Amino acid sequence: MKKIGILFGQEDSFPQAFVDRVNQKAEKGISAEFVRLDKVMQAEPLDYAVIIDRISQDVPYYRAALKNAAICGTAVINNPFWWSADEKFFNNALAVKIGVPVPKTVILPSKELPDDTINKSFRNLAYPLDWNGIFNYVGFPAYMKPFDGGGWKEVYKVENEKDFFSKYDKTKQHVMMLQEEIVFDDYFRCYCIGGKHVRIMQYEPRNPHHLRYEHGKAPASKKLLDTVKDYVIKLNQYLGYDFNTVEFAVRDGIPYAIDFCNPAPDAEVTSVGQENFDWVVETAADYAIERAKGQKDGLDNLTWGEFVKTSAAKTPLVAAVKKTVKADVTVAVVDHAIEAEGKVKKAKTVKAPVAKAAAAVKEPIAKAAAVKEPVVKTTAVKEKAAPKPKKAAKK
Repeated sequence: MKKIGILFGQEDSFPQAFVDRVNQKAEKGISAEFVRLDKVMQAEPLDYAVIIDRISQDVPYYRAALKNAAICGTAVINNPFWWSADEKFFNNALAVKIGVPVPKTVILPSKELPDDTINKSFRNLAYPLDWNGIFNYVGFPAYMKPFDGGGWKEVYKVENEKDFFSKYDKTKQHVMMLQEEIVFDDYFRCYCIGGKHVRIMQYEPRNPHHLRYEHGKAPASKKLLDTVKDYVIKLNQYLGYDFNTVEFAVRDGIPYAIDFCNPAPDAEVTSVGQENFDWVVETAADYAIERAKGQKDGLDNLTWGEFVKTSAAKTPLVAAVKKTVKADVTVAVVDHAIEAEGKVKKAKTVKAPVAKAAAAVKEPIAKAAAVKEPVVKTTAVKEKAAPKPKKAAKK
């Protein structure tokens, strides 16, 4: 008997529905259950052919256990080795290389020194940073968020240079990205399972959370949906994710990939709605069964993306995918308007002038050679979550 397990945390609806659906399908020799860990010994397998991982990003013990299971032959969804190495800034760079539009983005050093470092640790960091170059490239308004974060944590909208430095001062040891604002005409959130099953959902991030999958927009054009589908497939094929969501903000007919590192995406029925929930449960169950049938004990049963494959083979990145992936695509439809949703208004991006004097005193880390005393860290006051912007939004 091959067992499919699901490892999860605070979720309520999806894990049970997934297990029930796999078992209802009654595939010969395959069953599903909640993962149970009472001991994890090095190089000893867990009793699962497949594990769906929904929580290890928050629990290091689980991440270590999944890597140990993977090396013994378990097909872990998603690949715990890649997920450990992945982050949003790299994903943006990869998107640029494979031709998927993304907002202009730069990475910033942490405002405070990381633990166990001193000024001398940063001899290679330029002082001052080229704030003029950074601000002129990204423009204002912009968004600042952790390069490896998620769930809207520590996300700030910044209106100008002064606002940027005020909020940057509060980011403590987080390594942040500064990203161009995309004032969008439409927005999509797309599930991708198995690198080939795509669910495109028109989405309104400015709505209350439980209404974000409901909207009053007209259905998108087939041409736009085809482009979104192609980008979703390409990103997940290159990253190697089995279960992910990709978000797009559409500006002037161009879908910009805003967020596409969500390997444990929200699948609660209370937030995604019944129709989308049913699709995720059914598709995840079918895909897990497919992986269980193909799983072979003692071998590597993980999914590795085209970026890793081409790197290992020393072949060009963009030339990697020569064949078209056969995909199935569904589009969620809402046939009624929602009154309590954000209003979309186009606005021109205005680049704020950079004050030459301000940059010199706003550096994230003091000049390495100039300061002999250890840095005294100040306690930053945690800022409340940024209010929903009225004109535009971006995760």
